[in-house]
Amino acid sequence: MRTHEVLNQPPPLPELDLFSIDPVLAGAVAREGGGWANEQLTEFGQKVGSAEVSQWAILANNNEPVLQTHDRFGHRVDQIEFHPAWHSLMEMSVAAGVHSTAYEAGEGGHVARTALMYLDSQVEQGHGCPISMTSSVLASLRTQEDLAKEWEPRILSRRYDPRFLPASEKDGVLMGMGLTEKQGGSDVRANTSVAEPGDGGFTVTGHKWFVSAPICDAFLVLAQAPGGLSCFLLPRFRPDGSVNEFRIQRLKDKLGNRS
Repeated sequence: MRTHEVLNQPPPLPELDLFSIDPVLAGAVAREGGGWANEQLTEFGQKVGSAEVSQWAILANNNEPVLQTHDRFGHRVDQIEFHPAWHSLMEMSVAAGVHSTAYEAGEGGHVARTALMYLDSQVEQGHGCPISMTSSVLASLRTQEDLAKEWEPRILSRRYDPRFLPASEKDGVLMGMGLTEKQGGSDVRANTSVAEPGDGGFTVTGHKWFVSAPICDAFLVLAQAPGGLSCFLLPRFRPDGSVNEFRIQRLKDKLGNRS
């Protein structure tokens, strides 16, 4: 028997094309040189405005990631388990080039990429952290030719590959950052992590207050080098295929883990 009727709640959103219903966004994209991406943006706007993707967002945030520091045999693994919905969001964004469009296109590439990110963030922004970090890291890598040559094709791949493997064995990679330390906050000059040269590279020793985002395949980290504070690329795996000494202490309630 019906006992009441709910009158003060709006109905669920219908299927929306989040790009086409936003004339201000479309106008800005055209004005700033990204109009060539209208078809791509319309397709993505329809995808992120669907009921399916909205449900992914709900599931991803109702089922928080879980840190596994050790496997069942007591070996250190430092891996994070995410709900399948979170992986669906990641796969969608990587396939759409939210992480790579800025570098694949010429004029207006960053405009198109920003519009994609804006559309993406209207549905779920926790997964947007590794997507955004990956896009940002590439600009830094291009300052060192050998690193860019090795990593850029992997970063620009539109295939999401969450497997815990060396980057050379994956179909695509994600990039993160480890900058802030507890004694300095935004003042990175106060960082105490140390980078010591040797064996053709550096050994970085230190502790970061947080890392964005810890599921990535490699990270830009700041450390004090012999010549002063500098930035280093820290992969999860060493060149010989062994797992790097990258230890995750805990997960924080922050973007990159959940919204």
